[in-house]
Amino acid sequence: MVNVLVIGSGARESALGKAFLASPQVETVFVAPGNAGMPLLGLTLVPLYEDDTASLIAFARTNVALTFVGPEQPLAAGLVDAFQDAGLAIFGPTAELAQLESSKQFAKAFMARHGLPTATATVAHDLAAAQAAVQAAGLPVVIKADGLAAGKGVTVATTAAAATSALQALYADHPAAPVLIEQYLSGAEASVLAMFNGTTRVLFPLAQDHKRRFDGDEGPNTGGMGAISPAPQFTTHQREQAAALVDQTLAGMAADGLDGCGVLYLGLMFTAAGPKLLEYNLRFGDPETQVLLPQVENDFYQLTVDLMSGAAEPLTLTGRTYVGVVAAHPGYPQATTPVLPVVTPALEARNDWLPAGIAHGTDGLQTGGGRVFTVVGVGDTPAAAQASAYDRLRPLLGLLASRTDIGAKAL
Repeated sequence: MVNVLVIGSGARESALGKAFLASPQVETVFVAPGNAGMPLLGLTLVPLYEDDTASLIAFARTNVALTFVGPEQPLAAGLVDAFQDAGLAIFGPTAELAQLESSKQFAKAFMARHGLPTATATVAHDLAAAQAAVQAAGLPVVIKADGLAAGKGVTVATTAAAATSALQALYADHPAAPVLIEQYLSGAEASVLAMFNGTTRVLFPLAQDHKRRFDGDEGPNTGGMGAISPAPQFTTHQREQAAALVDQTLAGMAADGLDGCGVLYLGLMFTAAGPKLLEYNLRFGDPETQVLLPQVENDFYQLTVDLMSGAAEPLTLTGRTYVGVVAAHPGYPQATTPVLPVVTPALEARNDWLPAGIAHGTDGLQTGGGRVFTVVGVGDTPAAAQASAYDRLRPLLGLLASRTDIGAKAL
């Protein structure tokens, strides 16, 4: 029996921890730093933060056989590089490879170099240049912060006032920050995820994230308010196009000497002119992970170590549909106060409950962030999965908020 360390604290890491814990080869799953709800899932918290590299290495050296990195910040900061230098097994990309997520300029140049289809974009380095680029692009227009923004660094501006407001906010603290002014694309958006090592990969079913805060895709972008997978609205041909773009990306990485293993996430828009890449992430998405991993019947620990050795074990899937709905603080994404109580799920409800922004309070669990937990429903059809998710969410929602239409585009 082995132990595994998962780095991170959100619902994604709850899902990863559960997947590892289900392996007959794994005895204990540690999560650093985790959240106050995770022990209810049988996960063991380690009070070490994601940026405490020396302490994480020291802990991993004496306690675990494998470390798996969830969030983007430690990847961009070089946590994987440090573990590799220490001779420790870790699954995730190096800082150089993680630039495909941490720098949108880097990603756009990579796409252009390897002929990958994406929206045209201009990089501006001050407010005046950005405003001129918006004027030239016309409306609607997409405005992106260049660096990491926890999934909330994108504004789709449909009016000149909205574009000006977004640019002023981006340049308020960093007057020379690089900002991408990008062509607006319309179509059906999909999340395409694969675990990889070099050009060897294991491809997951397509998922669809729901980034806007409110029903009907209204309101500001968030880190994600829910997801569905598989997403039956996408055709066999579209799934084949998505797989081909994954392989083209991995081939481009190899050609550029961007070696390593990890998770490749393509944000993809199926437009009338064909699929277009919106962005890369180099880690599992949140909330996509919560609806992807329950589909996988493979031993997830074995799947990971096989990939690290260069082998790709084919996925065995349940064949069912999964819908994940995020319960968030009512003020999210603008505010996470005041602190609110969190309903503790009964034992039988914990299998479908994935805690995120949860802390200990004087009278039990309480909110400790914007996205508080995800509840996952399952069914033989999208409609059944959606109904299952909301049935499971209802007694746990309390004073929290959620969208009521997660998965609707698949119905």
